[in-house]
Amino acid sequence: MSNKPLQILEISSSARQDGSVTRQLCADLIAALEDRHGPVDITRRNLGNGVPVLNEAWIEANFTPDEDRTPHHLETLAYSDELVDELKNTDVLVIGAPVYNFSIAATLKSWIDMIARARLTFRYTDNGPHGLLEGKKAYVLVATGGVPVGSPMDFATPYLRHALSFVGITDVEIIAAEGGNNNAEEAMDRARSQIAEAVHLSAKAA
Repeated sequence: MSNKPLQILEISSSARQDGSVTRQLCADLIAALEDRHGPVDITRRNLGNGVPVLNEAWIEANFTPDEDRTPHHLETLAYSDELVDELKNTDVLVIGAPVYNFSIAATLKSWIDMIARARLTFRYTDNGPHGLLEGKKAYVLVATGGVPVGSPMDFATPYLRHALSFVGITDVEIIAAEGGNNNAEEAMDRARSQIAEAVHLSAKAA
């Protein structure tokens, strides 16, 4: 049995640095995982500080074969490469995803754009794309003011499930603090109950 600590990658996308529901829920989940599994190694990526968006230079660099890339291409892709390496090296992905205007934060979409890389996180086959990051667990901590998760107005969680599945992460647990505009405390309590149940069931499955 390996004594290697559980590798956790936390992706925080709330625009709020303080008072963020999703940041608090991420902290609660990671604490629960640590209680269950013992010491963990945590890599934190705070998207609230900004994420580069795709542009023409990035696309050119990404689609240039590895052997033909110039130093400028490598510099252009360096941030994306760092994000991909973080994701490859993790066992558990924890994403804080507040719902803004029915969908995810623009920074989280940019993170997905940066890690969806052919030959690195997925490959094309005769049967369509195949994700290369299999065997990882993802928890998505969602906070909404009024949009019910799973409703026709929720464009956030279906997109995240699909995007993660595209790169091979199919074991995705959605934990939601819904309806925070009406009763924030109750929404947090419900989400914390979901965290306790999800971590308990995950440990039993292991």
